[in-house]
Amino acid sequence: MPQRHSKNNNDLAYFTYDEKKKLGYGTQRERLGKDSIKPFDACSLCLKPFIDPMCCHKGHVFCKECILECFLAQKKDIQRRLAAHASQKKQDKDEEEERLMLQKARELDEFDQQNHSAMPRHSDKNHNQDKNGFHGANSVKTTSFEEEALKTMKAFWLPSATPAASVRVDAPETHTVCPEGKEKLKLKNLFAIRFTEDNSEEEEKKIQSSSSSSYDKTYICPSCKVTLTNTMSLVALSSCGHVFCKKCGEKFMPVDKVCLVCDKPCKDRNLVGLKKGGTGFAEHDDHLEAKEYKHLGSGSGLGLVRPVKT
Repeated sequence: MPQRHSKNNNDLAYFTYDEKKKLGYGTQRERLGKDSIKPFDACSLCLKPFIDPMCCHKGHVFCKECILECFLAQKKDIQRRLAAHASQKKQDKDEEEERLMLQKARELDEFDQQNHSAMPRHSDKNHNQDKNGFHGANSVKTTSFEEEALKTMKAFWLPSATPAASVRVDAPETHTVCPEGKEKLKLKNLFAIRFTEDNSEEEEKKIQSSSSSSYDKTYICPSCKVTLTNTMSLVALSSCGHVFCKKCGEKFMPVDKVCLVCDKPCKDRNLVGLKKGGTGFAEHDDHLEAKEYKHLGSGSGLGLVRPVKT
């Protein structure tokens, strides 16, 4: 059976949409589905069902071990950047001292030559011009115009005009950041959250019949006993860590001023909205399109490589 002509049309004066995708060049877009979006009960770092979940005040949930390892890696990177910045400052100071010493030695040498020699030596201005090796068209004295042109021209063939390849290290930030929200975050700002598991008879039989794992767990709201899903908005109490659906949290917490599970006092500022899980529908989720720009063109073999969400 012959193949589709639209997929193999290569005699046109322009590229079709399918041919552009096969080139693997330019901005590639991919629509993300539910399997590419993190559920509400997964860690934002390891993307697995969380163990000992910790939450920040922006609602990002992490495993305790994952967020501690992330903070440790950030602190090590900060120490490395601080050491590199201190080494660079020391090197700049040494270079400045060396430059001042050479300049002072040159001035003393010129003063000595002018006072003890019959032939005065050229000034530092002419010395720099001779060093640069730029003497004009007639190989005579450098004019003021030529001197200014030498400073601004991009003459890569002259050793004196070759751009320096030194990399400057800026002073790094000394605080740790949230790996998901990129805002300032400290370990003391995290609080543990507690989900209420569904311990109904059907769930117990199901868990007993199969191997129990964190993937089989389902969670419910301790107030209305509704099963928590990715479509629901959840809130957590930073005072005790219990998680409720948003409807129960906004309806009972501000009135009773206590947790519905442990009766611990709470305030309105203790209600923290958790980030919702993904469903794959555009009306519910944001950022459902992944983009990636590829510099390589035809023949690179990247035409069928799909972009990854960043």
